[in-house]
Amino acid sequence: MDIELRHLRAFLALCEEANYTRAAARLHLSQPALTRTIQQLERIVECRLIERTSRRFELTEAGVDLVKHSRRIIADIDTVAAELRLRATIEVGFAWLLPDWFAVPRSHYEALGGRITLRRIDDPLAALEAGSIDIALYRNEARLPRHLASRMIATEQRVLAVSTNSPLATANNLAWADLAHYPLVVNTVSGTIHAGSWPAPDPEREIITCTNFDTWIELVAADRGIGGVPALARTRAPHPGVVYIDIPDAPPSHVYLAWRTKPTPLRAVKQFLENA
Repeated sequence: MDIELRHLRAFLALCEEANYTRAAARLHLSQPALTRTIQQLERIVECRLIERTSRRFELTEAGVDLVKHSRRIIADIDTVAAELRLRATIEVGFAWLLPDWFAVPRSHYEALGGRITLRRIDDPLAALEAGSIDIALYRNEARLPRHLASRMIATEQRVLAVSTNSPLATANNLAWADLAHYPLVVNTVSGTIHAGSWPAPDPEREIITCTNFDTWIELVAADRGIGGVPALARTRAPHPGVVYIDIPDAPPSHVYLAWRTKPTPLRAVKQFLENA
């Protein structure tokens, strides 16, 4: 049998604690298990590492030498492992209109040596749950399963989207409440508004549904109904058949990042979340 890292880590913990009970607790081992590990290490190197006759904890000459080498070996291994983890590629899924500010945490993470792959997908939360991406960026108010966690990381001003053929395209001084009865186009998978986005939803209101942004904007352009979208759509998603109108009292939309908590997320994922 060859020396393994578990042998060296156990030996170092014992040397630093100078006590089997404390070292075993630190390593989350039973004391007999730690004793067996140390004895196994001594059999592998074929020499005694710890004095057995002294009443206090004391290393043999070989034990003192092994401590020096063990510290160097484990420090080198930990450094290499940390560097490789930072180079890990994580995949971020988003449904539409990746925010401009996303470039900042992406640059910070990649400056540390990591890599990010972006994936446009209609339902990033479903992809995250299926394990095909590492992090989901989404805007809808979703109830997540217990093995997913999320964090709100930004707030975006919302604007009204209407067809160029709609009478609202040239309307002035519109308020959010004025829009409560118009036919509404709702992206049920990744959209930011629905009938409940108004304080008193109209039960007779016509709702036209779709499941992605591309279909949503085409339905608005076809004057099937009005829509609401973050203001960045004005520059990021211009459409010849759509007008974006500022509504001063429109409720803002929120941007979230979600990740899996089970199994335990990769350290690269945690590193990116810290940067984000």
